[in-house]
Amino acid sequence: MKIALFPGSFDPFHNGHLEVVERASKLFDEVVVAALRNPQKSEPLFDLDERKEMLEEALANLSTVRIVSVSTLVVNVARDVGASAIVKGLRAVSDFENELQMAQMNRQLSGVETIFIPTSSSHSFIASKLLREVARFGGDVSAFVPKSVAARLDEKFAGGPPAPGQLGTERR
Repeated sequence: MKIALFPGSFDPFHNGHLEVVERASKLFDEVVVAALRNPQKSEPLFDLDERKEMLEEALANLSTVRIVSVSTLVVNVARDVGASAIVKGLRAVSDFENELQMAQMNRQLSGVETIFIPTSSSHSFIASKLLREVARFGGDVSAFVPKSVAARLDEKFAGGPPAPGQLGTERR
């Protein structure tokens, strides 16, 4: 059985991520989607349990997909789930440099290969960071995320955008 690991912070999970999972599920017998805590990124909008729940909701229709959430090295997760490959999505050439370096490190640490799946051009501009920013200021991101994720974002920002004094951008 060929198992792929698709790791990410998924804060929030979006349609570009969904495309990668759907395409990987056609290449592998099972895809394990792992919501990870990334210490290099700022404070997450959703905690790991919330992200795991969102993934379960968004991917419920894919029978060969399993969801986990962890706070450890990707290669440890790959070993624990029996993955023969790590799947990473690429939106643009700029993603490749960083992802290639991680792929090379992961292979040196564990021998696990990384497979790159480029997203379609209709998803190439979508980034979780941008979605958080747009949603935080009241913008509609429902076209870029699964319905269950859109509902979670609406719930998270139900109070509306931050008040002017809370933006931190005012000049004195």
